[in-house]
Parts: sequence; C-alpha cells; structure tokens
Amino acid sequence: MRIIILIVIISTIVSFKTFGQIQLGNSNLIELDYANPIEYEIGGIRASGLKFLDANSIISITGLKVGDRVAIPSEQISNAIKKLWEQGILGDIKVNVSKIQGDYVFLDFELTERPRLSKFKFNGIRKSEADDIRESIRLIRGKVITEAMISNTKNKVSNYFVQKGFRNVEVNVTEQTDFTLPNSVVLEIDVKKNKRVKIDEIIFTGNDSFTSEKLRRKMKDTKTKKLYRVMKSSKLLEGAYTKDKNAITDFYHSKGYRDASIIFDSIFDIDDKVRLSIKIDEGSQYYFGDVTWNGNYLYSSDTLSKILNIKKGEIYNKEILDKKLNFNPNGIDITSLYMDDGYLFFNIVPIELRVDSNRIDLEMRIYEGEQATIRNIIFTGNTVTSDHVIRRELHTLPGQKFSRTDLIRSQRELSQLGYFNPETIGINPKPDPVTGLVDIEYTLEEKPSNQITLSGGWGGFQGVVGTLGLVYTNFSARKIFNFKEYAPLPSGDGQRMSIQAQASGRRYQNYALSFTEPWLGGRRPNSLTVSVNQSIIRTIPFTTEFGGTPQQIGALKILGANVYLGRRLRKPDNYFQLTNSLGFNRYTAEGANAISIVDNEIGTNLYEVAFNTVSFTTSLSRNSIDNPTYPRKGSQFNLSLALTPPISYMSKLPNEEDFVTREDYLKDKYKWIEYHKWNFDFASYTPLSNGGKKRAVLQTKANFGIIGNYNKDVGTGPFERFVLGGTGMAGMGGMGAFLLGQDYIGLRGYQDNSPLLNNFVAGNQFPTGGIAFAKFTSEVRYLISDMPMATIYGLAFFEAGNNFHSYKEINTNKIYRSFGTGVRLFMPMFGGLIGFDFAFPLDGPAATTSSPFRNMETHFSLGAPLR
Repeated sequence: MRIIILIVIISTIVSFKTFGQIQLGNSNLIELDYANPIEYEIGGIRASGLKFLDANSIISITGLKVGDRVAIPSEQISNAIKKLWEQGILGDIKVNVSKIQGDYVFLDFELTERPRLSKFKFNGIRKSEADDIRESIRLIRGKVITEAMISNTKNKVSNYFVQKGFRNVEVNVTEQTDFTLPNSVVLEIDVKKNKRVKIDEIIFTGNDSFTSEKLRRKMKDTKTKKLYRVMKSSKLLEGAYTKDKNAITDFYHSKGYRDASIIFDSIFDIDDKVRLSIKIDEGSQYYFGDVTWNGNYLYSSDTLSKILNIKKGEIYNKEILDKKLNFNPNGIDITSLYMDDGYLFFNIVPIELRVDSNRIDLEMRIYEGEQATIRNIIFTGNTVTSDHVIRRELHTLPGQKFSRTDLIRSQRELSQLGYFNPETIGINPKPDPVTGLVDIEYTLEEKPSNQITLSGGWGGFQGVVGTLGLVYTNFSARKIFNFKEYAPLPSGDGQRMSIQAQASGRRYQNYALSFTEPWLGGRRPNSLTVSVNQSIIRTIPFTTEFGGTPQQIGALKILGANVYLGRRLRKPDNYFQLTNSLGFNRYTAEGANAISIVDNEIGTNLYEVAFNTVSFTTSLSRNSIDNPTYPRKGSQFNLSLALTPPISYMSKLPNEEDFVTREDYLKDKYKWIEYHKWNFDFASYTPLSNGGKKRAVLQTKANFGIIGNYNKDVGTGPFERFVLGGTGMAGMGGMGAFLLGQDYIGLRGYQDNSPLLNNFVAGNQFPTGGIAFAKFTSEVRYLISDMPMATIYGLAFFEAGNNFHSYKEINTNKIYRSFGTGVRLFMPMFGGLIGFDFAFPLDGPAATTSSPFRNMETHFSLGAPLR
C-alpha cells in the first residue's frame, strides 16, 4: 500500500514539472506538503498573459470552476494543465495561488500564447522543388506554431532531398515576426542541398554462387558510376535501394535459394560519395521433389500434374510455382481450370511435406467447393453511358456459371469501348458461400470520349492539310428529341456520329457525314454504318494562286455513299469480326486539265467527263489487344478484299479507232472503273517487362497490298493505287490532278508521295503510286503518362518498305529502310494522336554513305497516328 501511495505522489510531482508550475503569491507563502495536500474551495480563477485568446474560453477548458473543492497540490490541478497543453495553442503554463482567504483559494493561470503561421517560404531551392514539397509538409495559414510542427517540417523537407540523392542536405527553420498580422510569424525554410551523394562502390559478401557483378546488374536503379554507364544515374535513392535489395533476394529465390536473405547492409560516407556493403546468406539450393495432390475430385492428379508442368529435379522457384497454381500469363493454371468451370470458392495451398537432400516434396491441398452461379451484375461510375451499353459487352451474365476468363474478357471489352479509363476498370466478385451465388460489381470511371476533331499534316504537293469536325463516339439517337439530354448532344447509347470537313486552301475540300449503330437490333454485336461524302479537288496553276496571270481552273467533284454491315463471329473465337460494305462513287470532272490520266505511260488530260465506281468490300479481322490507347499485349490483323463488277466481261470493249480523239476513248474506257484490291495488315504487341504497369512494349507490324484487274486489255487503271512515304496523310491534299482511291501508307524517313518510292512516269509531273506494296515495322514504345486526359509515350523504330509499279517489279528484298525516334500524345478531345518523328533514311539517294543523320526527315501528325 505504501508503495502505491509513493508512486502516486511521484507521478503528481512529475506531472507538475512536465506541464507547468504551481506556486503561491508572495504575500501568502505556505509550505506545500505533497504528502498531505490541503483542500480548499475555489474562490476565483483568472487567466493572465493572454493577448488574443478569450480568457473565459481558456478557463472553461481547465474543467475547474468557482465553488469546486480542490486539493493543493493535487492531480486536479495537474489535469487542468494537461487539458490546456492538449489544445496546442499555448507555449507556457504556470498556476499561481494569488491568495488564500480562510477556506478559499484564488488561482491564477499565467499563460503564454503560441504564435500562428501567416506564411512560409523556401530559400536555396528551385521553385519546382518548392512546389513539390508544399503538398507534403501541409503548412496551413493560421495554424499554431509548435515544436512538433517545425520538427515535422524539417524532417519532410530533408526526406524529400534524401530521396533525390542529397543525403547531406541541411534544413533550418526560423521564425520571423510578421508585423502585418497580430501574433503571427513567417517561417523561413532554409535549405542547403550540398552535393548530390554518388555511389562509389557496392560490395557484396557471402555471395559464393553468383558473382558480385551479376548481383549488381539486378539492382536496376542503384548503380555505381562507370564509364560504360555514362547514361545511368549513380545517386543513392532510399526507396530505390530498398527495392533493389528485394530484387536481389527475389533473384536468389528464383534460382532455388529459397532461404536466401540479406542479413546485413550498411552505408559508409566517404566525402561526397557513399560505399554500400551488402552481406548475403545464400543458404542451400533446393529442387522440386515429388508433387502429390489431395482433395481433388473433379480432375485427376495426372491431369493437374500436366497443367502444373513442374518436373522432379527442376530448380525450386516459388514465383513460378505461384504462377502455375494461381495466375499464369502465358497459359492455363490450376486456379483458372477450376474457376473457369464455376468453382469460385476453389482454394489450393502448397504444403512442403519434406525437405530431403535439398529436394522439397510438395502436397497440393485442394478445396474444390461448389460451383457458383452469377446472380446480379452491378455497375458503378457510369455517369453518362447507359447500363444496357455496358451490359451487352459483358461475357458474365446472370444465371451463368462463374468464369474468371469471362471476367478478364469483359474487362477488355469495356476498355475497348473507349468510354472508360482502362487503367481503373475494377471487377469485384461478391460471393455468397451459403447460397452458392455471386454478385459481380464493375467499377468504372468515365473519361472524355466525344471528340472535337482537329487534325492536320504537312506534306504532298499542296502543303498544309487541315481537318475540323465533331466525332460523337457515345451518341444517342433515341434521345434526339429530348432536349434535356443535350450536352451539347444527347449521349450514352454507344452510337457514333461524325461530321467532318477537310481543306487545303482552294485546292481541296472534303465534307463527310457518318452514323454507326454498333448493335443493330440490340441483341447481337452487328454494326451498321452509313456514310456520305463529297470532295472537290481543283487544279489551280501556281501562277494563278500566287498572283500571276489568271488561268482556267479545272475541278474534280466526287460524290460517294457507303453502307457497312459488321458482325462479330463466334468461330474460330469471338475476337473475329466480318465486315461487308457496298459503296458508290461518282467522279465528275469540269474545266481545263481536270484529270490527268496515265494510260500506257502516256499522260492525257481529260476535261468534261464522268466516271463511276460500284464496289463491294469484305474484310475479316481479329483484335485481341488489351487497351486501344496504349496496347501492352495482344494482336490485330485485317484481311480485306475490294471488288468492282467485271464490266469489261459484260459489254464490248471500246476500240480507240472508233473515237475521234484519245480523250473520248479514255472517257468511254473508264466510264465504269473496275479492279480487285487485296490488303493484309498485322500488328503484335509484346510487353518487355513483367509485373507493374508494363510500360515498355514491342510492336511489330507487317502490311501488304496488291491491286489486280479482270481484263488485261483494260489493265490496272490509275484510280486505285498505293502511295508510300512520310506520315501517310499527304493524300488529303495532294490529289489535285489525280482521282481519289489511293491508299496512303506512311514510311518514315522519306518524303510524302516520295518519287523514290512511287515511280514517276515519264511526261507526267505527278507520281502514280504502285499496284503493290510491302512494309515492315519494329517499334519499341515506353509509356510516360497514362492519365485519362493525356496518354504520352516515346518510341524508337526501324521501318522498311517499298512500292511496286508492276507485278514484275515485286521483290520484298528490294526495300527502303529507315530508323528513328518519336513521341506520341493522345488527347481524347482531339480524336487521335499528336505525333512527332525524327527519322533517318538508310537507302536511296537521300541516304549518304558517310552518315544518315545528315538527312533527317521530321514528321508531324495531328489527329491521326503515323502509320
């Protein structure tokens, strides 16, 4: 009992010393007996020393009031002081007994107020650095200045620069009185970064199985400065250093050293450099032994062992084991085998039964559970897009068995819509083990998808080409008469409407309108697209355009209409789509030199003339990419065939001798244009890193095309050709003396409509293009930003291709090569990619033998990807 009383007394004394002082006024000195406190009635309480705080409010915080009985000294006084300290607004607290009258005591709380923050500023660092730090230190104007605040500020500023490699940073925080505001101070944060600390050496000990150099290569961000690493940083970053140490242990574990660990590491300061010492305990190397199965009734042990595909005697790798049990990105795994058959409650736990002679025998303990059936599908976050647009894209439907593969496929389909941020699409199964049912919740984040199309390019014969239009990718025709839904147009039903205008001065204008219903009838993904367009191409002599003598202007007008019907196939798999289209174009030429026809290598100018084209196009495509904006995996291919009726076999061919002029003969010969055109395009995307966001991706592409004719006497006309070079956009404005129908294919490193590739014909100033082409591309991309409002990535490419004027010239070994770098910025509101490329040709007259860098071609594209 005595011990307990002594502890209470000591605690009371310590409390007084910690939180404040209590003393009597000079006129009423009494001796305080901590063992025998005297009880008084509070006759009055005063708060002195305050300038800005309200005294009554402060007194109420103490919990003491006039009339209370209080012992002096006692824990009551100590608690009153604690309550005041907890407010964090006072710098010092003293409790005085101003007087004692009989049984009454009068208390005076002598207080010192803490100043408040009016503003703060940084000295010694850049504005960008200060802006980065402001968010983390969270200094708020009007907040009371405390020692904890100052200490926290110093620590966070120091940590910021330590993470940047400035380990010897010095931070000092001083208070300066702000005379413009009462009881306020300005905090000045002085930062002296000193020199950035470099890594002089990384020393490994205990690593008997792997060389130190091999382990250093596993440290991606923690490097020493060597001549062969002049492009690598050698600064020490704490976060990166921790990550790299984990990478070393992961490497050991992947090689069978399951017990390997870093048992000690230290950092030695050497002037402005540091030396890292890492001690490793490798342990023993282990191998897989026997694998047995327990609890499997649905599938036999032999079947599961084949899927697991781990052989006895292989190096023990826990990471590989986990992938083959739970999620194998390169094939089927045990968990997907069960979950794709509805066994949502399936669970598998590998147990190490025995470790003998460095061999680990495993027992796979399985709980199969019951099959789960989907009950409800829930959407959240779709503030614009209607539920039925989302539901029709899903492969998980109420009443069906649960399937993990269907979940992943549904996530891909939602990302392909383009209405939601693909990086944040979430899937949350909510199982109910009692009923065997599962609800699936899809969390979505709408992103801008409707586009104001602003695109342009530079190239070809006419220079600048521009496009302005509105592309509504999530249009709603059923709401068109509901004016409350206009924002600025009704949306949410997944239809697409596009209105566009293109122009290159007076030389070229094009107007187009199209509408797409992706689910015709609403039950199957059968798309219907209807489009109409009109183009006007004028042959304006340069002397006229630039103020010379006016000359007669010719014009070519093209009126076209197309109907497309697309259908998603189920076989070979449901990534395939078949699209058929029927199109009509009428070409009307008016005025001088309206059309330059190249026939049998003789240039002929036609004046008043009309041509017609009726074509049927069918294409088979497959698209399995995971993200339309920045694909990381998957592939795309498209095989298309365009056919016109073989008119030359249905009617008698014209004889030139029956016409007065060659011009009249050509008008009749090409009255109905005929051809058949084949195209094949393929692209594949392969991630170059495992885990994380897989920012580095390899894209490989191949493109081929060929145009044929039905009748050798008619030949291949000038109306459908392939034109290579540059951005692939020059065709929008470079057709002043040519009919539409050309496919423009970009080939970086060479000019738009490059005569080197497209074969000038003698006597004609315009390139004819080719009847066949081949192009190959290999491109490494690196994602810089994946924000919904702006996706940015850099790239390095190697490209090769050629155009062929006749079938005899076709030779894929005769190609023109180039290489270079570039950057892409995707902004949804502009409807496409903004691209810059710096390309260097390797073949032809443009490439010098001394250095290809002297002949750099700069390519720019706005609104359309550089192909």
